[in-house]
This record gives sequence, structure tokens and C-alpha cells, in this order.
Amino acid sequence: MASPDTPPRKKRKPAAAVATGDATHPCGDGAMDPLCDPALYLNRELSQLDFNFRVLAQAQDEAVPVLERLRYLCISCTNLDEFFEIRAATVRHAQDFDMPLPSDGLSPATVLKRIHERTAELVEAQYRCWNEVLKPALSEAGVKVIPREQWTAKQTRWLRSHFRDEILPVLSPLGLDPAHPFPKILNKSLNIIVVLKGKDAFGRSGHLAVVRAPRSLPRIIQIPERVSGGEYDFVFLSAVLSAFVDELFPGMQVKGAYQFRVTRNSELIVDEEEVENLALALRDELVGRGYLRAMRLEIAAQCPKAIVRTLLRNFELPENAVYRINGPVNLNRVIQVYDLVQRPDLKFPPFQPRQLRNGDDMFARIADGDVLLHHPFDAFTPVLELIKQASEDPNVLAIKQTLYRTGRDSAIVEHLVQAARNGKDVTVVVELRARFDEEANLGLADRLQDAGVQVVYGVVGFKTHAKMLLIVRREGRKLRRYTHLGTGNYHSGTARAYTDIGLMTADPEIGNDVHQVFQQLSGLAPAIRLKRLLQSPFTLHAGVLQRIERETRLARAGRPGRIVAKMNAINEPQVIRALYAASQAGVQVDLIVRGACTLRPGVPGVSENIRVVSIVGRFLEHSRVYWFGNDGKPELFCTSADWLERNLLRRVETCFPVLDPALAARARDEALENYLADNLNAWELQADGSYCKLVPGDGATPHSAQAALLDRICG
Repeated sequence: MASPDTPPRKKRKPAAAVATGDATHPCGDGAMDPLCDPALYLNRELSQLDFNFRVLAQAQDEAVPVLERLRYLCISCTNLDEFFEIRAATVRHAQDFDMPLPSDGLSPATVLKRIHERTAELVEAQYRCWNEVLKPALSEAGVKVIPREQWTAKQTRWLRSHFRDEILPVLSPLGLDPAHPFPKILNKSLNIIVVLKGKDAFGRSGHLAVVRAPRSLPRIIQIPERVSGGEYDFVFLSAVLSAFVDELFPGMQVKGAYQFRVTRNSELIVDEEEVENLALALRDELVGRGYLRAMRLEIAAQCPKAIVRTLLRNFELPENAVYRINGPVNLNRVIQVYDLVQRPDLKFPPFQPRQLRNGDDMFARIADGDVLLHHPFDAFTPVLELIKQASEDPNVLAIKQTLYRTGRDSAIVEHLVQAARNGKDVTVVVELRARFDEEANLGLADRLQDAGVQVVYGVVGFKTHAKMLLIVRREGRKLRRYTHLGTGNYHSGTARAYTDIGLMTADPEIGNDVHQVFQQLSGLAPAIRLKRLLQSPFTLHAGVLQRIERETRLARAGRPGRIVAKMNAINEPQVIRALYAASQAGVQVDLIVRGACTLRPGVPGVSENIRVVSIVGRFLEHSRVYWFGNDGKPELFCTSADWLERNLLRRVETCFPVLDPALAARARDEALENYLADNLNAWELQADGSYCKLVPGDGATPHSAQAALLDRICG
């Protein structure tokens, strides 16, 4: 493991490739600050888009099991969908409404142009990876995804029969004519546009028709072994539809059939100031979400230009919004193969998370000392057990919890319902606006309310993103608060796939702080200064700035200045400027940023003391940890907040200290220094915005942070 001492910095080349923006703009009080120069900032959308290249690199890594490589490919495709649904749509919105330029100074038109160029590169790389690398590798391992041109006669007969029996009855083709205009196309749905010749039963001349694949049909079809001869032989539904689409148009000639898919804006906008009932307003918005503004068109590579122009005109899209696809337009759906193939040898080896020792009585265990959990290496079951015991313990009077994402069939929800039935006072803050979980959270809120739980929807204008659990228990003549705070959601599934940190504590000051935050969320309590926690939107932003500036003052006074922080993304301009000033003063800054980073490291005279790395491995890096040297009296915080404008200024977030010195040292070692030592899954951000994959140098020991934690904690 890396030494906690300040690491040596390598020499950096001048940042000659730093590009300037479209414009310059002042900051602060209006005076031009050199640290506000747009050339010092990367674009958030382009930085986030580039994260998918790092994910795709995992799909191309022969050291990774082949089904896991397939999973990485699908993740990069799904991420790209969400990027267009949210980030690209946000840029288009900024263009429409002439919104202020971001710190990088790039106009929305420039960003959209670069998004198209970079996305075209990514899409080409994804399909090259699928066609030339993964599909052959899977086939060699006995898992075949068979293209239409390679079907045997026996396979073709079975697929035609399957089409007639299982697919044809649920299809509703739509011929396009004056009586049947172009239909509404659902976001990310699979469609076939068919070119026809001839006349139908009514004498109507055919030209074009659209066949929509019903959402009820699986996108991957497994051919029985008795038919194909292989245990794991698959075809795409899109290939079956294209092959037998002529059966939908008897008496007419099919001249061509081309799959296509449109991605739409999925960002729900509810004017919370104008609605009396947020839940009702969201329900109304969800009805139309799948048909919002189109952002991207994916279509088969061989589709004629005239058909593409027709689709672009229908979706009101420009030419640079179309992507011709050399393969299935819904490539991410091949992820179904991962679940259908029962081949442990083609996947990551299973592991058993560490269980909490002496965890039978969770209240006694926490009362004995704080508990730090580092998921997925530490099991999530102690959190579930704590809530379960609280729901059954006659001494527990109240349970308060925030829920952002929970997943289906959540054990936590079951325990909360049971607690309410057992007479506990249960309050749950459900964030209805958790992106893509809005509908699930509306149903969750209804269910909790039906069970007698007091449900709170949070604060108008501020998403509640904090991860908090508070249990009030009578012990003798006193009431004692037990608290769980985390960096990730109360979701058992993501706790096995994401890295996150949780703290269980009976510290009275932390418990009182959490109580005060819940009072703010459920009532009309004023903003108060908490004793231990930092909180967005009130004190977290200022608290981070103060601590960065403290390290800056120490460095200017000749004392060691040191900052290490791990997060998902960073773009908040004031924080970045403070980090630049810290670097200029000599503070050594290491940032572990998984995704978007708008800070430019390694710029001479500005950020040569800042290093930024991104880790992409088996688990999604999700924990947020801040460490400040503080002249030998270090502070370590874990938090639900990234250093993004939205998290620091427009959300309800909590940032909690790890007070136990041994646990703080463990968190720093496992979540920070361990990751800074990674030379197998780490990518270092360069001053020009590109990322360089790190490799072990001569004589260096290969080190994977996640593998090291699996060995140490789970081994």
C-alpha cells in the first residue's frame, strides 16, 4: 500500500494542447481572475462522454473474462443512451434558451458539434469491438450470437415457426399513407422501417411501413440445443423481424427492411412552484416522457439516404444527429446473454463479502464503537439487520430514513412497513425526482403511506440525495440515537456492484445533526449550523472551500499542504479555482474522479501539483471521500455529494466525519491511498483532456485497488 507521506511528483510537459473556449468571461466580483480563463476548464459533457471510452477499454481487455467484457460493452452503450437522454438534451436546451456559457466558455452549438464527432468515434469503436473482438471470442467459448446470413436451414425453419407462433400475433404493422401518418415512436424502442412495392387488399399502393417491436418481447432469442446443436446459440429479435417481415405484408414485395431507434430527451421538468401536488404532477409528466424531443437517430448502415432523410424530417433532427450502425441498433440488449449463459468460467469469480463480527445485536455492537462498512467488500447485511431489529425492538420508538433508489422487492421497505405496523413512528423521505426511478418511487411512496408510514417528498427545488437512517431507542431513562450515514443508496443490488462507504454510529452529536436535518426536510425548521455534519445547500460548499483554503495557507506558510479526494465527478468552478490556487501555493492535490472532470491538471503555473486519476474496474466506483492534511491533524469526511454545482448548491446532501482515528485511517488507506497506487485499472487525466492508461513501470509491482480489497477483506 502506498505511503501516507506526500508522493513525489513527476515532471510534466507543458500543456501545449490546452484549447481555448468560444468566449471569455469574468468571475467573482466582476474583475477578471486569471483562474477564470476558460482555457483552464474542460467541458463537462465531453468529459463525461469520454468516460465511456474507458469503460469500453475493459471490453477489449483480454485479461477480463469474456462475458464480463460483454457486460462492459453493454454498459458503455447504456451509458451513451443516458448521455443523450440527459446531458446532450441539457446542452440542446441551453442552446434553445440562450443560457449563460459554462466555465469552459464553449457555446452549446460547439459542444453539440463535438459531441457528434466524439460519439461517432465511440459508436464505431463499440461495433468494431462487438463484430471483430467479442462476437468471435464468445463463439470460441461456445456462446454464439448468430447473424442472419449464417443461419442454417434448420435454424431458419425453427425461427420462422417461432416468428409465426410467438412474435407475429403481437405485431401491429402500420402502413404510411395520408390516413396513417408517421406514428409516435417511443424512446429507445426497436423499430423496423419497411420499403414496399405493390398494392394491398384495398388497392392501396404501398411505399413505407413501420413495424414496432412490442416491449413485451425479449430482444434476444435462444435457439434450442436440439435445433442448433449448441447449448448457447442466440439471435437478435431485430434479425428475426427483418428476416420474416414479408409475412406481415402478403401480396406485396418487400424491397428493404431497416431497423432504427430514436433516443429522446428524458429529463422531466416540473415547475414545483406552480404545482400543488408534486406526486400528481410527476405522474402526468411520466405519461409523456417516452415521447419528448428526439436527440439521436440510430439506423442500419445500409439504409438508403432517402429513408434516413424521411426519418430525420419526422423526428425534427439535424444531419449530425444520425448514427449509421453496423449491427443491431439495440446492442446493449445483448446483456441478456450474460444472464442466460450459466458459465462461471466466463465470468468474474464469486466472492463472499465480509460479515460484521458480533453483529447479532446491532444496537450493542454500535454502542460499543463506530462501525465502518466498505461495500461491496463488506456485506450490506448489517444495514438490513439494523433496520430489521429496529422494526421489531419494543424499545425503538422512531425510525427516520431517506430513500433515493431502493430497487424492486426491497427488504428495507418490508422492514419499514413492518415497523409501522408494530407501532413505531416511521418517517421516510422519498425523493420522487430520482432520475429514471420516478415511477418506482411514486409506487413506493403509495405503499409506505398505505402502511401508515409518514412519507415526505423533500424540499421544493432541492433533490434530497442524502443517505441517512436515524433510529431513536429508549435505553433506561434516556433516549439514544443510532445513525447510519452512507455515500450510496439503500439498495442491496448496487451495494454488491458499487463501491460505497457507510458509517454506523451512536455519537450523540452526529445523531442530533441528523435529527436536525430530518426536521428541516419534514417540517419548516430554519437552517442551523450543525456540529459535526456539513450539509448542502447550506454549509458543505463553504466547508469544502474553507478546508482547501486552509491547506493553501499552510503551504504558503511553509507547512505541508495535502488534499486527497475521491468522487464521481467535479465541475464546481469555485472549488476548482480554489484547487488551482492551492496548487500554485504548493499544496499536493490528488483527485480520484471516476467520470466527468472539468479541472485541467498539469497546467504549468496553475495546476502542476494536481493529479487526477480515474479507476475503471470490476465494481463501479461510487464512494465519495475527502481527506485534508490539516497540519498533522487530518480530517476525513465521507459524503453523498460530488463536487458538482448541483450537489453542492442545489441538492440536500450530507457530509459526515469519520471521528474514530482507526476507522479514519482505514478509510484513507482503503479508499484513497490504495487507489492512488493502482497501476492496472487507473487512467491519468492529461492537461489536454485526454486520459492515459497507467501501466506498471520497470520493477513496479502491479496493483489493482479493487483486487487488493477483495484479497484483504474478502479473501
